[in-house]
Amino acid sequence: MSELKTIRIGGGQGFWGDSPDAAIDMVKNGNIDYISCDYLAELTMSILQRQKNKDKNKGYAKDFLFLFKSILKDCKEKNIKILSNAGGVNVESLAYELKSIAKDNGINNYKIGYITGDNLTDKMQGYISDGYKFKNMDTNQDITEIKDKILNANVYFGREPFLKLLSENANVIVSGRAADSTLFLSPLMHEFKWKDDDLDNIARGIAVGHMLECGGQASGGNYQYDWKNVPNIDNLGFPIAEVSNDKIVFTKTKTSGGLITEESLKEQFLYEIHDPKNYITPDVTADFSKAVINEIGKNRVELSNIRGRKRPEKLKLSIGYNAGYKVETYLNFAWPDAYEKAKLASEIIMKKMKRKGLKAKDIRVDFVGLNALHMQLSDMSKEVLDKQNEVLLRIAIRVEEKEEAQKLIPEISPMQLNGPPGASFFGGRAKIQPVIGLWPTLIPRDMVELNTNIMEVS
Repeated sequence: MSELKTIRIGGGQGFWGDSPDAAIDMVKNGNIDYISCDYLAELTMSILQRQKNKDKNKGYAKDFLFLFKSILKDCKEKNIKILSNAGGVNVESLAYELKSIAKDNGINNYKIGYITGDNLTDKMQGYISDGYKFKNMDTNQDITEIKDKILNANVYFGREPFLKLLSENANVIVSGRAADSTLFLSPLMHEFKWKDDDLDNIARGIAVGHMLECGGQASGGNYQYDWKNVPNIDNLGFPIAEVSNDKIVFTKTKTSGGLITEESLKEQFLYEIHDPKNYITPDVTADFSKAVINEIGKNRVELSNIRGRKRPEKLKLSIGYNAGYKVETYLNFAWPDAYEKAKLASEIIMKKMKRKGLKAKDIRVDFVGLNALHMQLSDMSKEVLDKQNEVLLRIAIRVEEKEEAQKLIPEISPMQLNGPPGASFFGGRAKIQPVIGLWPTLIPRDMVELNTNIMEVS
């Protein structure tokens, strides 16, 4: 009976560069039906676009290839479906790589689904010429401010293409910038046949995705509450959701370390939630404000009382653009008077930059170990400063022109002999790096034409 049906989904990756170990473990030992792997963020999209600009065959998260190869045979044997947004800005190339891996591993009767249409980079200049403003959500500026600097433009999209490919029995589905939580909602809507107007259940699916999308952050990683006592954190497992029509329970494999507790789930639940009543996604506006999180057993936590409202009329478009260049430089100073030496060195360098006429958009001077993270909230009392064994001076600048960035670099190494005593220079000369800016905006849904494709391995 449908009311007894339970679907188990594993959160396989939290970001591009995450460890594959937990995902491999949950495929082998988690008794899961689906594994969803989130690889993308705004900066990631711009990095991938730069890769594709240099090589038309690149532009996707290559880490996914190793994970796919590692779990493919088990997933095929156990009928575990894989969903991922690892396609970045070159989804089709990733799909062909997956096909090659499947053929090389003797996998037959396998369907690779892939979604295109979310990458609007090549269409942006046409849209701008047609008069579309693409107002910045944060500043209300017009896109003309950066129209000649656009690097990439990618839409956060929702469930529809995933549902279509799941209905066509795709074994793996890869996409570009699908919203993180959509990777988890879509299998649940497919399995339980939730309708588009079943807003509470859709919101429940989004909540599942929100809890799983960051991988180990929900299962003992980055765990503020009791980080010293996370068991076997070297073998950290990632969370698994057991979902039925009336219940959501989070757990993990018995073969992994980490933990699933009320506290670990609450920490993840509050992550990136600006307004609990209005958690906006392409699929639904979720209301988390009255959610209940209860620990019902060891490594078993239930989530309930999620509500949903109508989804937004527009979709979010994240535009990456070239925002100049940056240089980060470092000098280490040893006791005694480590902070005073570092501070004097920074003042010397800044005087030199003034004489050179440095034109900087931003300048940051931090003392790593003292105020680099907490900034003005840091304890900078004399008692604290006098006890420093060492202080790492960091000076970073952002400029419009590469020539301006070059002005800082040759001034750092000479400070070993031309400045306060006890300085050490490491890591070689700093390198000039391009800076990627983010331009968030909204676009009508009908401007986005998403396409679904199936590639078969026979």
